[in-house]
Amino acid sequence: MTEDMEQALRAELAQLRQEHRDLDAAIAAMTETGKADAIQMQRLKKKKLCLKDRISAIEDKLLPDIIA
Repeated sequence: MTEDMEQALRAELAQLRQEHRDLDAAIAAMTETGKADAIQMQRLKKKKLCLKDRISAIEDKLLPDIIA
């Protein structure tokens, strides 16, 4: 992996983590206010899960597998 590719992956990782935190805050705010629409809440949670999967995939690319 080239250094440019690694930097691009790290930048994307930072962006995805921020989006994940923002979604977490939005879900928490909807829950606290009691204005949680079930369908909208489900969509936000699904989007958050997809972000988590993408974050994990990028982390796997950045961290080498070490066989013990």
